[in-house]
Amino acid sequence: MPSQPFVTQLPVRFRDLDSFGHVNTAVHASYVEEARMAYFEQVVGVDLASVGTVVASLSIDYRRPIEFGDDLAVETRVSAIGTTSLTLDHDLRVDGDVVSTATVVVVRYDYAADEPVAVPEAWRSAIVDFEGDAIE
Repeated sequence: MPSQPFVTQLPVRFRDLDSFGHVNTAVHASYVEEARMAYFEQVVGVDLASVGTVVASLSIDYRRPIEFGDDLAVETRVSAIGTTSLTLDHDLRVDGDVVSTATVVVVRYDYAADEPVAVPEAWRSAIVDFEGDAIE
């Protein structure tokens, strides 16, 4: 990870809770999505809502529940850049402790042509500048 990871602070909303009083497991994916959007906006300078991308893979490992009122921080890094894809790793933390981890593979996609396209060089440069030598 870079010396200073990209961190997104997110609120734990009452609506995020399940009947057991902790954050529903599916909401972890929403937290990861919010962190991914913030990473691209602030590190890459791209609004993902305005460019073509698709999630090709998402995996989440849960370590402990997140509860209402917890101070949630999501650390994000890009661990690999392929020809058309990026792999992002996320650590969801409460009070510094990892409560879940996620890995997402995002593919750059041309919806008009209905096919993957190359990750732009500008994206690569911005990510490498931020991440340093941590990228495969």
